[in-house]
Amino acid sequence: MKKCILNALTIDVEDYFQVSAFESYISKNQWGSIPHRVESNTHKILDMLNEKQVKATFFTLGWIAERYPEMVKRIVSDGHELACHGYEHIRVTEQTPEQFRSDVYKAKNILEQFTGKQIKGYRAASYSINASNLWALNVLQELGFKYSSSIYPVKHDLYGMPDGPRFMYEPIKHKKFKEIPITTIRFGNKNWPCGGGGFFRFYPYAVSKWALNRVNNQEQQSAIFYFHPWEIDPKQPRQSGLSLKTRTRHYLNLEKMEFRIYQLLTDFKWDTMENVFHMNQSQNYD
Repeated sequence: MKKCILNALTIDVEDYFQVSAFESYISKNQWGSIPHRVESNTHKILDMLNEKQVKATFFTLGWIAERYPEMVKRIVSDGHELACHGYEHIRVTEQTPEQFRSDVYKAKNILEQFTGKQIKGYRAASYSINASNLWALNVLQELGFKYSSSIYPVKHDLYGMPDGPRFMYEPIKHKKFKEIPITTIRFGNKNWPCGGGGFFRFYPYAVSKWALNRVNNQEQQSAIFYFHPWEIDPKQPRQSGLSLKTRTRHYLNLEKMEFRIYQLLTDFKWDTMENVFHMNQSQNYD
């Protein structure tokens, strides 16, 4: 009988104007004055998860949590895992170790007010931990995090560590801290992304389903999938003056995303990062 693999569903809770691709178009001092849509979109996701009886991990910005406390309280009360996405979506590649520590410490403290217990997980903005700043993992461990999901082992113009391990590992010697990379498949001597985001929107759903099944069934590994609240919102305000690459990356197939997420919730078995990888901690990882 084929083993049913449990996968980790994750949501990066940030608004459409906070993505790294919009940094040169929308300044942080505009964030408070432009329309916010993260609250309604996140509630819509929570409704979807309740309907499908799925639990997920919500990597949440401290900036968002401060402004939408009732939304964050619902994430927790609905039984999902609350995790840290930093305070205001600053890429780690743009921070000194001191700035990174301060940003993450602030966000972690804000989020822990909602749970009454330690926040265990962290995800860097735009997967911006790579071979050049692995010191960030030591900072996270020192701040009390148990795991990070911040490294994407692919080659990409904005992020990536293509030579990094594909599955969960312990990057700090003599410490139990874990890095849990976003899911890829190995094909033609190269890692190909299949863990969500723009790749999930770009390719037909059947491609993602095939890739995740391959990870589950052939490699017998749990997959990690991520998406953002703004990705189920095709009516979000459209930004002008964007480059063709940025416009395509951000807006492509937004109108198909909600239906694809429903398919994903039906076709695979999902739980939180904490539950999936605590159950698997005795396994060996490549």
